[in-house]
Amino acid sequence: MGHYVTLATCNLNQWALDFEGNRDRILESIRQAKAKGARLRVGPELEICGYGCLDHFGENDLYDHSWDMYEQILTNPETHGILLDIGMPIIHKTIKYNCRIISFDGKILLIRPKLHLANDGNYREMRFFTPWNRPKYYEEFRLPKRLGGGYVAFGDCIINTLDTCFGAETCEELFTPQSPHIAMALDGVEIFTNSSGSHHELRKLDTRMQLITEATKKCGGVYLYSNQKGCDGDRLYYDGCACIVVNGEMVAQASQFSLADVEVITATIDLDDVRAYRNQKSSQMQSVEQPEQYHSIKTEIELCPTESVFDPDLKPSNPQPVRYHLPEEEIALGPACWLWDYLRRSKTGGFFLPLSGGIDSCATAVLVHSMCRLVVKSCAEGDQQVIKDVQFVCRQESDWIPKTPQEIAQNIFYSSFMGTENSSFDTRDRAKKLAKEIGSYHIDMNMDTLVSSVITVFEVATGKRPIFKVFGGSQTENLALQNIQARLRMVLAYLFAQLLPWTRNKTSGGLLVLGSANVDECLRGYLTKYDCSSADINPIGGISKTDLKKFIAWAAKNFDMPILIDFLDATPTAELEPITENYVQSDEIDMGMTYDELSRFGRLRKVEKCGPLAMFIKLYHEWSLPPYNLTAEQVAEKVKRFWFFYAINRHKMTTMTPAYHAEQYSPDDNRFDLRPFLINPRFPWATKKIDEVVAVITKREEEIKANNLSVE
Repeated sequence: MGHYVTLATCNLNQWALDFEGNRDRILESIRQAKAKGARLRVGPELEICGYGCLDHFGENDLYDHSWDMYEQILTNPETHGILLDIGMPIIHKTIKYNCRIISFDGKILLIRPKLHLANDGNYREMRFFTPWNRPKYYEEFRLPKRLGGGYVAFGDCIINTLDTCFGAETCEELFTPQSPHIAMALDGVEIFTNSSGSHHELRKLDTRMQLITEATKKCGGVYLYSNQKGCDGDRLYYDGCACIVVNGEMVAQASQFSLADVEVITATIDLDDVRAYRNQKSSQMQSVEQPEQYHSIKTEIELCPTESVFDPDLKPSNPQPVRYHLPEEEIALGPACWLWDYLRRSKTGGFFLPLSGGIDSCATAVLVHSMCRLVVKSCAEGDQQVIKDVQFVCRQESDWIPKTPQEIAQNIFYSSFMGTENSSFDTRDRAKKLAKEIGSYHIDMNMDTLVSSVITVFEVATGKRPIFKVFGGSQTENLALQNIQARLRMVLAYLFAQLLPWTRNKTSGGLLVLGSANVDECLRGYLTKYDCSSADINPIGGISKTDLKKFIAWAAKNFDMPILIDFLDATPTAELEPITENYVQSDEIDMGMTYDELSRFGRLRKVEKCGPLAMFIKLYHEWSLPPYNLTAEQVAEKVKRFWFFYAINRHKMTTMTPAYHAEQYSPDDNRFDLRPFLINPRFPWATKKIDEVVAVITKREEEIKANNLSVE
């Protein structure tokens, strides 16, 4: 006959410690779920307080405030009549846990702590919480007095309704080898919920979606995935993609990137489809062989009303293909959404960008343009929160609604070309044209007098005046003269960020200074410490040069901005040294390696966990073949050069601007890539081992060559 149930999951743009705002977004998601006829609503991980509270999780106040908000949600009549799965931190027996609270009609049915904690990369959950680590075990938890006291099950349990059975798992548990949903499925659970705080990384979504769809491909079932979305107050952007999967097939998928604070999706499921899918001998045999069962919380809740089968407007949701964005689209959308959240929540007056005319600052400017495009789109779709926010950040009246991205940029985006005698006409012209295209308030200036004044101060103090290498100076002088230009740009950037709005009679709020150092330059250390890469936030700090070029090519076409092609065709250069007939500064020549090589070094170092020796061996097998055809000595020299410059510049990462995390090999020292910044850059023992391997390879190649000659 069919057992139809409508289920809801959501993306929520929660904010760390924004208790009342988080509460309101949770309530709105419940209202929307009920309006769509859902009988079960699932929300993101730690949605009450926000996922990214970090060391605030050590404060007892946070747990008290979370209970305050949960009480207001639980006692609100609008939240009754629907089964709720809500995330918040809880202290049990003086131990802090990351929990799910299952409730219905104002009554808590179960508190389910997280079994496996995320504790690598960007995550340090075991710094704040303790894993439950006791599958199928539970205890009693005394509820706070404000919720009437009494006891409720606390542990790894499942919920039985009149017509089905469901269980919860949390984020990391999906990625573990023994995911709880497998054992739950073998014990009869038909609906699984997963509440996550999963961040965006380029090309990562396919991995997550593969795990989500495969969760019910073996055992059958309904899988509801909910995720945080937006900037939770830090470097990460949580990229939503809440979804509902039945028997391994997607039936509903929310957006990965959008400015909507609340996004609820629903699907109607016939539970008989799950039961038919499970009607396989192998799974039946494994089910009855389970030695230990879950403790089941028995309820009188009905998720599949009998009359729903006869509702002509109610029908099961159809399967659909999983939606993915191209990497170029991910770059266009992820950092843009992150910038918007940062701008509206910091309540500053906008952004200031040192626009050099190179591809990195160009990409940063285009990301601001992409942000403005998203805001215009959301305004056109009637998103009242976005309309309210854009009116505030642009300091406009309540009837003002922007129609073009340029209208927004004219109010909140400022840029400046900070030229010197070493700057070319082409870079200055490109910067000016791009600023006009995007609509930023642009300042074209020279800072030669400032640079000259600082050098004169040094000359007066020491009696010596440094000169560039092309004019006969030493490498020390050459580097110092480059660095002073870069550092003075940083000083000017903050001066202009504070005063430019004032020059336009806008006195409320300074500007956020945007950095524009890409992940490869950070990895190599090809930047000046405390130069114009030192900023408030950096939207491209976790994106490789290769991906940035692809993004600019994509944006030139999709944003109808042909000016961007000029940036792609230009040779990357810092323009900190004099241009002569015989010399023009080039980034890749300065670095002694190409950007493509840097990307490979970065992945081997961080993702594949290679030290110098392991990196050499891997690269020799790659680069000794066409199209590279490098000798063992050449590969060894490249590897040694990379590790040397990586090591001597590692100290720069301790002061880098907080950057949008987008790449697995990010060298961000603040949390993601924890390594010492004072190490021997020669790596003497690893170097000796590499030289030994090179000698063996060289000798073997000579023997093969000699044998071939004797045969001939």
